[in-house]
Amino acid sequence: MTQRNFDMPRQGSQTFRNKRVLHVGCGVKSPHRLHPVFDLAQGWNEIRLDLDPAVRPDIVCTTVNMRKDVASASVDAVWSSHNMEHLHDHEVPLALSEFHRVLRPDGYFLMRCPDLQSVMEAFLQNGLEATAYTSPAGPITPLDMIYGHRPSIAAGNEFMAHKTGFTDIRLARLLLEAGFAGVNTKRADGFDLWAVAFCAEADIESCLFALAQSGINFTR
Repeated sequence: MTQRNFDMPRQGSQTFRNKRVLHVGCGVKSPHRLHPVFDLAQGWNEIRLDLDPAVRPDIVCTTVNMRKDVASASVDAVWSSHNMEHLHDHEVPLALSEFHRVLRPDGYFLMRCPDLQSVMEAFLQNGLEATAYTSPAGPITPLDMIYGHRPSIAAGNEFMAHKTGFTDIRLARLLLEAGFAGVNTKRADGFDLWAVAFCAEADIESCLFALAQSGINFTR
């Protein structure tokens, strides 16, 4: 596992109660889809956003342009789990800029996606179609992680297709270019790449502590 810190912003004070998290690419409503740092019992309010109306989100729209649906500086956090890779590559900067726009000045963006570097290492070691791990959906190969889960796509779920990919350095650069004041990344076990991106007035110390307490430690 490796982690990187990119241009850390200043620290201050921040409370994590009675706040709003915009859960983008939320999928079907389920408690396990929301990262534990956004504990609803601790006062967080989840706003579910997805392009697919079948999952019955609070907001149906694309993350590439949320201006008609999500006001600027209206949420305290944005959470994205394994959906940025489903955007076309040219759409990624647009979505990241939108996340920065809707966050309050002390807000932050938390995301995870496939770690393309780890996927390539698995491909070079064992080939494209060797099972890298087994998920609830079945065996997952490097080919699935690069292009999307093939059985799901074959069954008609085109939302599962992957259209771009990220390494830690590339993702951090894109986040900084989108206007975030600082970024931490972490290459974790299980082919996951994590990033947390801070707005200019975010309390870095409190945020990183809360994330570490909830299972993702960006400092080691």
